[in-house]
Amino acid sequence: MPLVLSPPHEQLHSRQTTKRIKLAAHHDPPETLPASNPSKIFAPFRTVGLVSPTEVPFTVLPLGKTTFQVTTNVGRSLHTYDLRRGLNLVFITRPQTPEPVTATKAWQDKVVAAWGGSQASSARGVWVYSRGKKAAELESVRASSENVKQLLIFGTWIVGCCSTRIEVWKSNTLEHYTTLVAPYSGSNGPSRRITGGICNMPTYLNKILAGREDGTVEIWNLSSNKLIYTILPAASNYGAVTAIQPTPALSLLAIAYENGPLIIHDIRHDKEIIRLRSVTQGAPISSISFRTDGLGAGEDGRCSGAMATSSHGSGDITFWDLNSGGRRTGVLPGAHSGPVKATEGIPRGINKIEFLSGQAILVTSGLDNALKSWIFDETSFSPTPRILHMRAGHAGPVSALQFLPPESEGTEANGKWLLSGSEDRSLWGWSLRHDGQSTELSQGNVQAKAKKRGLLGHGSGSHGPESLKAPKITCMASSLNRDGGIGALPGAQAIWNKTSNSKGASKSNAADSSATGWESVVTGHEGNRFARTWFWGRKRAGRWAFPTSDSSDVTSVAMSPCGTFALVGSAGGSIDMFNLQSGMHRQRFPARLTPLQAKQLRLQQLQSEDSLEEEVDLSNKKTYKRGQGKHTLAVTGLAIDNLNRTVTSCGLDGRFKFWDFDTGLLIHEIDFAAVGRTIVSLRYHRPSDLIAVACSDGSIAVIDLQTQRVVRQLSTPFSTITDLCFSSDGRWIVAACVDSVIRVWDLPTGHLIDASRLRSKCTAIAFSNTGEYLATACEDSLGIDLWTNRTLFAQVPTRPIEDGEIAELDAPSTSGEGGQGIVATTLEEPSTDALPETAVPSMEQLSDDMITLSLVPKARWQTILHLDLIRARNKPKEPPKRPKSAPFFLPSLPSTSNQSSTPALTDAPSSETKSRHLTKLNSAPPPSTLTTLLHTSHTTHNHLPLLTHLKSLPPSSLDLALRTLDPSSPGTELVAFVHVLTVRLRASADFELVQAWMAAFLRIHADAVVREKEVARAVAEWRGVLAGEMARLRRLVGSCAGVVEFLRGV
Repeated sequence: MPLVLSPPHEQLHSRQTTKRIKLAAHHDPPETLPASNPSKIFAPFRTVGLVSPTEVPFTVLPLGKTTFQVTTNVGRSLHTYDLRRGLNLVFITRPQTPEPVTATKAWQDKVVAAWGGSQASSARGVWVYSRGKKAAELESVRASSENVKQLLIFGTWIVGCCSTRIEVWKSNTLEHYTTLVAPYSGSNGPSRRITGGICNMPTYLNKILAGREDGTVEIWNLSSNKLIYTILPAASNYGAVTAIQPTPALSLLAIAYENGPLIIHDIRHDKEIIRLRSVTQGAPISSISFRTDGLGAGEDGRCSGAMATSSHGSGDITFWDLNSGGRRTGVLPGAHSGPVKATEGIPRGINKIEFLSGQAILVTSGLDNALKSWIFDETSFSPTPRILHMRAGHAGPVSALQFLPPESEGTEANGKWLLSGSEDRSLWGWSLRHDGQSTELSQGNVQAKAKKRGLLGHGSGSHGPESLKAPKITCMASSLNRDGGIGALPGAQAIWNKTSNSKGASKSNAADSSATGWESVVTGHEGNRFARTWFWGRKRAGRWAFPTSDSSDVTSVAMSPCGTFALVGSAGGSIDMFNLQSGMHRQRFPARLTPLQAKQLRLQQLQSEDSLEEEVDLSNKKTYKRGQGKHTLAVTGLAIDNLNRTVTSCGLDGRFKFWDFDTGLLIHEIDFAAVGRTIVSLRYHRPSDLIAVACSDGSIAVIDLQTQRVVRQLSTPFSTITDLCFSSDGRWIVAACVDSVIRVWDLPTGHLIDASRLRSKCTAIAFSNTGEYLATACEDSLGIDLWTNRTLFAQVPTRPIEDGEIAELDAPSTSGEGGQGIVATTLEEPSTDALPETAVPSMEQLSDDMITLSLVPKARWQTILHLDLIRARNKPKEPPKRPKSAPFFLPSLPSTSNQSSTPALTDAPSSETKSRHLTKLNSAPPPSTLTTLLHTSHTTHNHLPLLTHLKSLPPSSLDLALRTLDPSSPGTELVAFVHVLTVRLRASADFELVQAWMAAFLRIHADAVVREKEVARAVAEWRGVLAGEMARLRRLVGSCAGVVEFLRGV
């Protein structure tokens, strides 16, 4: 007998609900603390590229009748997008949850988020956010070992659905009310899992429905904590319930089964109304939504009853018309893309679809890290929608990173754009200024091509539309010097044409692109023999696909700094150069031999073997002929110097080669294979002409392009390098290793100065051109982490560290919480405990054996030598003249008529004034400061105060102080002064300043030196000490010159 449900009003009035005892006052879970031993150089900033990377469905919050806000989960924080603004990001929640978010639900003007860890003992909770900030927290549940995977809010209830139990809170007090647990299947059997989620039926007070894994749908009364009724499946082989959703019609519920049909069920009479067969085999329906604007069904779309379904196992959306027994009206294929190969491990499918209330708009989010909105056209009715807005990111881990280089004509966007290639076959450009400007570079209308070839019906498998995209990007190169921007080659252009040497085609292409610019990005792809070009300004694929000459896969690419030429290295060892403007092949390294040249080369080799006399090359460099020097294994790195004169290459054969850009001849090579090493990657720093190569044994060799020699050897014990880069100034080399550690070496010293361990292995790394940010990509993340460079705005000690001193780093968040921006780094107090412990030597004199100059400015002691000349030059040529007329503001002299009333100007001085002048003349003057310090230094033998006083005097004051020395017999002050200079000269300190002081002394007191024997004896002693120091200096300089001449002649 069908069960008739009615809201239990009698129970609400007659039975008093037992009040739940409030649990002990709980405390907020501890926030995620930063690493205890952070990196000295890099601080976490934020993460870019995450939109909806998890399986947690989005939630929609209507704001009146004007717009909607869509909130997605990105791990431990939530992103809120405004639909009216084109899915513009408006809020990022703070603080982050201690564990990953497991469920979200919009409620009034708030968003409720449940979080928890994967372990049974992990912390769990439910937080309430308002406008991106934490507003409240629900009471925690004791002894809870399951995460809340779905939230439902209606009336006065907040319901959380776990794997086997249902938690209930009061929405007005946020207190935990009760826990609903299903009865066991047997006496000792396990609980039945909730696989279809929970929902509430409109107008049914305090009732919720839950879908179980045995195919049943349970109806619970929250107020009485009782199971009211169980709806059984029509057949036992339907399997678990995968989704339930109430329809706009009262008492009707849509139920989807894992192995069965989708059924519209009347729960009031427990009767099946409509049965629909799923379209996608092997992909059970996981999300159901109904259109509520009264349109979308019927032949003309003017009737109500439209429904949409989706699945986790497919990227397609199916649309249904529930009128007249129900029928399928259309399928939107490839709404969310998936991987090309199942072995790639990239999640695929759709986790939720939802029609906006009263709108002809459908919002979808997929496991491909994308959020999309679709709109249904009303004028020309179509049962399937078209795309309206989209926010997305990489669907797979990032495989290649590169900051866009600056343009030659301006640096407005310098260091603000980041290119990334991923395993999902996409190339993205990320803006570090505004997230809304980030975009994927188009590869053409893939959906139209797939539809034309009949691939849309196969989903996202190996024959789906994703197979039409370029394979995974493994290497990239860029140069914006010839990029035409948005106006480059306007109009429709075919993409990735196979290059041809047709002169007519090349002239036409060159003429079209010479005025507007051409491609600026070249990429190499996994398992593919073509290197592809891209327009950065137009954000689309380019015209050319450059093939390798030996038809093997592309392993490395490079671009010339002028942006005209592209190099392509292959797995077979060939290197080809193409012109980006015309798409023509220009050169091969080594250069190709014509039959005549090959014959001549063979004759030369035979003649050299038969020759009795061999030429000796004094430079010890081997000479190479045309066609010689090809790599025997895969080319792993390419670079072109700043002047387009030299091409460098390296390979798995362990050889680093220098090629002539114009002729293609091999100039020189460095053999790393002789020491058992192969080269796996290459990075070139253009400002310093330094090249860093990573070897198979974990070491890094730094090569100077000018001298063609290895200048540094850096080692990484017990680790292999996955990627490396130079800092913006070329002073550091930053390397990511397979042990999840990022190491930083200082090139001038060759020391390891920083090591930081990430949470997982880093696969790609890049340093911004401005030196502000370091970008990293990890193998288990879809986003790109940005780290701030502390050394730009703060003093950071960079002492050498051991390889075991590794810091632990927490990954940045999308909100930037816990990270440090540039301003925060600038205002940060320097750490005193991180200063180096090595003692700093004194600046006065490093060693007694070294002749040390003074720190007195050069202009000061040189002025002492030429003080008389300066005074003569500054002496006025003629005396000052009396002005012809006094200024108007000075009073005039009194007239002769008033002489009797004014005192005489020429009165004779009084007797008191005369006696005062005589007293001053008879009294002895006080001793000068120089005389006092001379006496003190003579008695204490401490000359430092006197020397400090002399260094502080300006030239004119020093001259006056020397003149105050008493020259009278026996010249005690003069002898003491010369003795101080002799002691200082014997100590090899203040070498030039002591000679300047002696020159000034001799100029002033030359007569006293001639007259007094003691003074002459002191000056002779000073001269002997000076002669000894000069002889020692000449001997040292001569020895150094001899060593230099010897080395020059070797």
